Amino acid sequence: MEDFISNLPDEVLGKILSLLPTKLVVSTSVMSKRWRNLLLLVDNFDLEDSATSGFSDFLEKTVAHLSTCPIKRLSLSGRYEIPRSNCLIVTALDRGCLELHLQSRYLHLGIRILSSNNTLVKLTLSKRTDLAGHVPPKGTVFFPALKTLSLGALVVNEELYQWFISGSPALEELFIRECCDDPPTWKGSVFSKSVKRVTVYFHLPRFSWAYDEEVWFNTTSLEFLDYSAFVSQGYTLVDDMPSLVEARLDLRLWEPSVSYDSDYIYQYFDVYRPEDVFGNVTNLVAGIRNVETLHLSPDALEVFFFCCDYMPVFNNLRNLSFESDEEKGWQALPLVLNNSLRLHTLAIKGLVHRVTSRCGDACPCISKTKRGMCCLSACRIKVLEITGYGGSFRELKQMRHFLGKLQCLETVRIGVQKDSNKYLRANLTNLPRASPKCNIQFI
Repeated sequence: MEDFISNLPDEVLGKILSLLPTKLVVSTSVMSKRWRNLLLLVDNFDLEDSATSGFSDFLEKTVAHLSTCPIKRLSLSGRYEIPRSNCLIVTALDRGCLELHLQSRYLHLGIRILSSNNTLVKLTLSKRTDLAGHVPPKGTVFFPALKTLSLGALVVNEELYQWFISGSPALEELFIRECCDDPPTWKGSVFSKSVKRVTVYFHLPRFSWAYDEEVWFNTTSLEFLDYSAFVSQGYTLVDDMPSLVEARLDLRLWEPSVSYDSDYIYQYFDVYRPEDVFGNVTNLVAGIRNVETLHLSPDALEVFFFCCDYMPVFNNLRNLSFESDEEKGWQALPLVLNNSLRLHTLAIKGLVHRVTSRCGDACPCISKTKRGMCCLSACRIKVLEITGYGGSFRELKQMRHFLGKLQCLETVRIGVQKDSNKYLRANLTNLPRASPKCNIQFI
C-alpha cells in the first residue's frame, strides 16, 4: 500500500509533527530513513521527564537536536535536574522561542536565564516552579515582546512575582490561577498599564489569611475581567477601570448567607449588609460600573447584596447574565435592575433559587405584602433568555411573573430539552404577556 504521508514535502511533514507530542515525534524517526531527519524541522517541543519513565536519554538526544533547529514553543513538565532544565530553556531562547511553558514542581529557575530574551510572546510559570533572583532595577525591561503571561502557584518572593506583571510593557493577557493545597503566591495586586484581559482564579479556603488584605487593581487599559475568588477584606481600584467593557464575577462568601437572611436582621440594618459579614466589595462593584456586559455566578449575586454598602448605577450595562442556584437567593437582583436603566438583555441559567424576603418584585416566591419595591415593571428589557428550563411549577410561576411584568419585551428565548413534551411548551406560550410585541422562541 502506497504511503501518501511520506510523499508529502518535508516542510509539510515538519508542521504536522510539530502538532504531535514530542515523544511520539521522536519515535517516528526510527520508522524509516525518510523520517530520520524530520525532527530538525519540528519547532514545537512538549517534554515531560519523570524519575520512573526512563526518559532521560530521550531528553539528552532532544537537546542535541534543539541546538540546530528553530523553536517556536517549548513546554517542560515533570521532574528535572537543574543543569538539564536550564540547558533546554537556554537553547530554546537562543533559537528564538516564542512560547515558553514551565510546569514542574521540581524546576528551579534563575531569572537571569530569561534576562536576555526579546522574543517571548507567551510565558507560563506554574506547578511550584521555583524562581530565584533579584528584582531588576526600576525601568528594566526583560520581556519587551511578551503579550500573554500565565502564573500559577510558584515559589517566589512577592516583589519578583509583581515584577513579572508590571515589568512587561507589551502585556495584553494575564492569567493567575491558584487553587491547590500549596500556600498562595499571588498577593492580591495587578499593576499593569497595558494589560487588556485579566483572569484570576484564587480559591484557597485553607489559607484564609491570604484574603485579609485588600486586593489592588491598577489597570487603566483593562477591557475584560474574569475574577473568581473568595471575598477579600476590601478592594482598591486605582483610577477605576475606565476601559472595561465586560466582567465575569464569581465571588464567594466565607459563611453561608442563610444566617444573615432574615427579617429580624433587616429591622436593625439600614444598609444592605450586616456588619459582621467578612469582606467588602463596594469598591470593586463601583469600579466596574461602566461595563456593557456583566456575568454573575449564584454566589456573586449574593455577595453583591451582603458585601456591598450600596449599589452603583450601571449607566452602560446592556447585557446582564447570571446563574441561579436553589441554595442561593436573588436578594441583589432588584438592586441591580433598578440601577441598570439601559439594560437590553437579561439572560438567566436556571430559575430555581432560594426563597428569601428580599427579592422584591424580581420573583413571585413570597406574598405581595412582604415584597419590596417593584423592579420589573420599570425595566426596559427587550430580550429575555432562559436556559436550563425544566418546566416545574416554580419555573412556570416565575415565567408567568416575568412575562406579566416586563412591559418592553420583544423576544423571549427559552432553552428546553429537545424531547420535552408538548404541554411544557404550550404552558409557556399560553401565558399572559404585558408586552404586545413579545415573541416566545424555543432553543
